[in-house]
Amino acid sequence: MIASVIRWSIRNRLLVLLASILLAGWGVWALQKAPLDALPDLSDVQVIVRATYPGKAPQVIEDQVTYPLTTTMLTVPGASTVRGFSMFGDAYVYILFEDGTDPYWARSRVLESLSQVQSSLPPQVKVALGPDATGVGWVYEYALVDRTGKHSLADLRALQDWTLKFELKTVPNVAEVASVGGMVRQYQVILNPQSMRALNITHQQVVSAIQDANQEGGGALLEMGEAEYMVRTSGYLKKLADFNNVVITVRDGVPILLSQVAELREGPEIRRGVAELNGEGEVAGGIVVMRYGKNALETINALKVKLQQLQHTLPPGVEIVPVYDRSQLIEHAIDTLSFKLLEEFLVVAVVCALFLSHFRSALVAMVTLPLGILGAFVVMHYQGVNANIMSLGGIAIAIGAMVDAAIVMIENMHKVLEQWRQRHPGQQPTSKDYWHISEQAAVEVGPALFCSLLIITLSFIPVFSLQAQEGRMFAPLAFTKTYAMAVSAGLGITLVPVLMGYFIRGRIPDEHANPINRWLIRMYQPLLAAVLARPKTTLGISALLLVLTLFPLSRLGSEFMPPLDEGDLLYMPSTLPGISAREAARLLQLTDRLIKTVPEVDTVFGKAGRAETATDPAPLTMLETTIRFKPATSGGPA
Repeated sequence: MIASVIRWSIRNRLLVLLASILLAGWGVWALQKAPLDALPDLSDVQVIVRATYPGKAPQVIEDQVTYPLTTTMLTVPGASTVRGFSMFGDAYVYILFEDGTDPYWARSRVLESLSQVQSSLPPQVKVALGPDATGVGWVYEYALVDRTGKHSLADLRALQDWTLKFELKTVPNVAEVASVGGMVRQYQVILNPQSMRALNITHQQVVSAIQDANQEGGGALLEMGEAEYMVRTSGYLKKLADFNNVVITVRDGVPILLSQVAELREGPEIRRGVAELNGEGEVAGGIVVMRYGKNALETINALKVKLQQLQHTLPPGVEIVPVYDRSQLIEHAIDTLSFKLLEEFLVVAVVCALFLSHFRSALVAMVTLPLGILGAFVVMHYQGVNANIMSLGGIAIAIGAMVDAAIVMIENMHKVLEQWRQRHPGQQPTSKDYWHISEQAAVEVGPALFCSLLIITLSFIPVFSLQAQEGRMFAPLAFTKTYAMAVSAGLGITLVPVLMGYFIRGRIPDEHANPINRWLIRMYQPLLAAVLARPKTTLGISALLLVLTLFPLSRLGSEFMPPLDEGDLLYMPSTLPGISAREAARLLQLTDRLIKTVPEVDTVFGKAGRAETATDPAPLTMLETTIRFKPATSGGPA
C-alpha cells in the first residue's frame, strides 16, 4: 500500500505540491491562532461556590451553610472531590470534577444543585458561583497609587470598584476583576443602648425604620395640558444627614429620630484583606482572572492597552502600577524555546548539507522539516493544545527524527542514480529517467521508513496513559511529538519522492569523495572489525556498562516540574491565628520595606487576607508578597 501511495504521489506531483502549499498556509494560520502560555494548566476542572453570611462566626457558617452545600454537591454528576471551608462571614465550597469534564457543563450541573439547596439555607445567605476560570487564572495584578496624598484609601477603592473593575471586565477572555485592599466606604449606625432603653426602642425597630426609609415608590401618570408627569416618591438615603432624620416611630405626635438613639458616621467596612506596595503604605488594587482555556498572552496584551486608556481618565496623581504580569514569563519562555528550535533546525540543515555534499538534496530534507512542524500546529489547534514549553519541547524532541526518512530516501536515490550511470556510461538521464529513478528509490525504502517512523511515533503511547496532573503536564509533549512524527511520516511517502524528482539531478558527488565521510569510514571500519571478531567480549563490556549505570541512576534526584526562572518571586509567611487587619497591615508593610531594600528588587506588592473573589479564600494570617526583580541587564542576580 505504501508503494502505491508513493507511485500515486509521483504521478500526481502537482497536486501533492499544491496540497503541501495549502498545508504550509494552514499551519501558519494555526500557529498565529495558537494560545500561548508558559506551562500547561495542571489544575483540575473545578467549580467554586461562595456563600456570604455577614457577621456570622465560622462555626455557624459551618453548620448552617457549608455543611448543607457540601452534602448537596456530593451528588453532582461527575464530581470527584468536594471541599468546604468556613470563615468569618464566608463559606467556600470547591467541587472538583473528573478529567475531561467540560467546565461549562459542570457549572450548569452545580447551578441545578444550588437551586435545590437554596431553600434550606438561612434567608440572609447569598450564594454565587465563582468565575469560570482555572486555579491558575490570575494573569495580571495592579495597584492603585496616589502620588499626591489627596485621595484616601476609600477613594482609591471606589475608583477600583466603580470604574476600573467594570471597564476591565469588557476585555475579551476576562472572567473576573477582583478588588483587593483599600477601604469600602459605608454608613455606620452606632446604637446607644441607654438612649434606646430610655425611649423604649428595639434593635429591630431601628433596622426596619432604615429599610423603610431607604426606598422609592412609583405612582401613576398625570396629564396636565399637553404634557404628562410621572408620580413618584424619592426616598433613597443619599447622605449622612438623611440618616439622621430617619423617623423610627411617632409617640404623641412627636417623631423619634435615628439621631436620638444612635451615632451616625462614615467608616470602612470590615476588612478581610489588605494590600501594600513597596513598604510605603496601603493601596487598593485589582486581580484579573482569565477564563478557561483562553490565550493568556493575548488577554494580557489587551488588558495593557485598556489600562493605558483608563490611566487618562483617573484623577491627577492616581497611577496604575503593574505588580504581576505573566506575559513576561510567557514571552521569555516561548522566545527562548523558539530560538532553540531555530538553532536545532539550522544544525540539522548544516549536517544534512555536509554529509550529503549536495545542496539540492539537502534542500529536500530541509523543506519537509518546517512542513512537518506546521502540520503539527494544525492538529494542535483543533485539539485545543496550547503552545507552551512542554508542547514545543515535544516538537524539539522530534526534529532530529523527522528528517531521518528523507535522508535515507535521498541517500538511496543517490545509489540508484549511480547505478543507472554505471549501466548507461556516457549518457545523461532524461526528465522521465529522473522520475523513474525517484520512484524506484522511494519504493525500495519507503515502506520500511514509514513503518520505522510509525514505531517511533507510537513510542510515546505510555505517556498518554498518565492521569491527573502528570497527564496534564506531559500529554502536550507526547501529543506534539506524535503529531510531528505522523505528519513527517506522511510527507516522507508523498512530498519527499516528488521533491527528489525535481531537485536531485545533475552530477551527484560520490559519498567517498566527501572528506568527512572518508574519515568516518576510516575510523569505523577497524572498530567494526574488532567488535565482530570478539562478540562475547563486546557483549560483556556492554553488560558491565549497563550495571555500572545503575548506581548513579539510583542516586539521581527527581522533580515533577522543570526548573523555570519566572523572574518573579512569591513570599508567603504565616502568622498566628487571630491577627487583626491592622496588625497584618503593619507586618506586611514591615516585610515589604525590608525586601525593597534589596537592590535587584523592582516592586514589592503585599497582600494579607483575601481579595473579593471566590478564587482567593486566604485568611488574614496568610501574607502573600509578589516580588518583581529588575531585568538581568540592569542588575545582578537576586
